[in-house]
Amino acid sequence: MVHQLLKDKPTKLFVLFAAFFVANALIAECIGGKLFSLEKLLGLPVHTFTLFGQSGLSYTLTAGVLLWPLEFVMTDIVNEYFGPKAVRRISYIAVGMISYAFVAFWVAMSVPADSWWLGSRSDQGIPDMQAAFTGIFGQGMWIIFASLTAFLVSQIVDVTVFHRIKRHTGEKHVWLRATGSTLVSQLVDSFIVLYIAFKIGNGWSWQRVLAICLVNYSYKFVVAVALTPLIYFMEHRIEKFLGHETAAKMKAAAMQS
Repeated sequence: MVHQLLKDKPTKLFVLFAAFFVANALIAECIGGKLFSLEKLLGLPVHTFTLFGQSGLSYTLTAGVLLWPLEFVMTDIVNEYFGPKAVRRISYIAVGMISYAFVAFWVAMSVPADSWWLGSRSDQGIPDMQAAFTGIFGQGMWIIFASLTAFLVSQIVDVTVFHRIKRHTGEKHVWLRATGSTLVSQLVDSFIVLYIAFKIGNGWSWQRVLAICLVNYSYKFVVAVALTPLIYFMEHRIEKFLGHETAAKMKAAAMQS
């Protein structure tokens, strides 16, 4: 039975996609505590600007945005070949694994630290390893809740928009349904995270929430458009791996699920 499953190409593909999807989401959550300057990354001068009355804005982003766009690309690919039920299933698994990971982080932060370890990196500018460990892995509960909620809601939105566009375009215009669904879901994701984590959790003003949401979304918008060729490349490789007939059958079944 196991050997038959492992030999089945669609099964191999789904296992690979699911594993990457879950791992990518977990890694993105883990590195999300770091902020970086997009301008400095691109070698550009940092210029602050004002939006919705909120001054001092710049492209300071969480490191998680380096990986999250790939998550939405994978969502569209899985949606194309396996349907919305498959997307929801791997999304639930990802949320479960992320929740488990944060419980594990909390346990690791709570166990007593060895005295030798506490000062083991003092020569590298880290006088207290426990404080450093907690600072990296101990994200606020509002941020964790906001991130998981935004992830689930945006995935549902992505699936819905993707299939509505596909019903009108059929097999044509892959770029429209893939990029269009990502652009809508990324806007939802950006707003929900900021609203829950910082409007509810930290009392931010609406002006600040909307301003930072628009800044973050403008980056995601550009990346989503830039990654459109990747979707075509992946579809080409998948068609080659599965064979045109099998791929066509999978796409047709995905539309009915």
